[in-house]
This record gives sequence, structure tokens and C-alpha cells, in this order.
Amino acid sequence: MLKELLDIGKSVLIAIIAAFLIITFIFETVSVDGHSMDPTLNNKDRLIVEKVSYYFRAPEPGDIVVIKYPANPSEKFIKRVIGVGGDRIKIENGKLYVNDKVKNEPYILEPMIGNFNEVTVPKNTIFVLGDNRNNSRDSRYSDVGFVNYKMVVGRASFRLYPFSKMGTFKSYR
Repeated sequence: MLKELLDIGKSVLIAIIAAFLIITFIFETVSVDGHSMDPTLNNKDRLIVEKVSYYFRAPEPGDIVVIKYPANPSEKFIKRVIGVGGDRIKIENGKLYVNDKVKNEPYILEPMIGNFNEVTVPKNTIFVLGDNRNNSRDSRYSDVGFVNYKMVVGRASFRLYPFSKMGTFKSYR
């Protein structure tokens, strides 16, 4: 009887360790909280965030990433990568410019209101924006700013819920 209990205990311990390693290093699920990524992602969408690819490559423009909110790292934000180290970003007359070229953005909800003076993205950081530009807390604001690679949790790769929208996202690189 004791041997059976020890075997069950070992199995439970192995399962807990495996789950911890998977959630820490491979993938996790997150729920979209808010409307900053409308129309691409909607409030209460459930996503799988994969963490493996960023061990081998840096985030790229067009990736939808989950980041730790710099002002409170226990909170997570979901945003689109717009620029990487060395890129120059500005918003003028409702248009996004990356390295002096107007960015074609078929995924945004509506034209942007307001301008954003040109900035250069520092090395090992990304510049992120929500797809609902007029309702998004993102790199345009000092509490988010440039996001260090260390604050990137992973890449949103698959929508689990709602079931009617289950699947991968179109990449806009």
C-alpha cells in the first residue's frame, strides 16, 4: 500500500514539474482583456502564447506579442510589434511611418487621431501598438515606452476561443 502511495506521489510530482516547465518555457494561455487589439483580437478571446521561437530569434514587426506591462510586470498586455532596434517610428496626419515609409496596415480598426514625434527604437527593444490605435495603451505612452526583450512573454500564435474564430492569425510583415 505504501509503495502504491509513493508511486502516485512521484507521478503527481512529475506532472507538476512538467506543467511548470511547459508553462514557463514553452507556452501558456492568456485571455484578452479589453479592446486595444480590436478588430484582430477581441475582449475575452483566449489565446495560446508560444515562448520557444523567441529563444532563437528576436520579435519581428507584425508579430502579436504578449508583454509584461513595464509599470506593473504582474499585468500583461497584448500588442503588435511595429518596430525593432534601429527603426525610426512616427505618426503624422493619421499615418504610421516606419523608416520614412508609410506602413500599410489593413488590420487597424480606424485611422489614428493625433501625431507622434519620430523616435528611434533602441537596440534589444521593440515598439508596440494596439490595432485599435485610438484606444490602446502602448509604446506611445511613457509607462509602456520601448519594450525590452526581457519583458516579452511570447508570441500569440493561436486563438482557442471563441470557437467560431479558432485558428492562427494572419501575419503582416
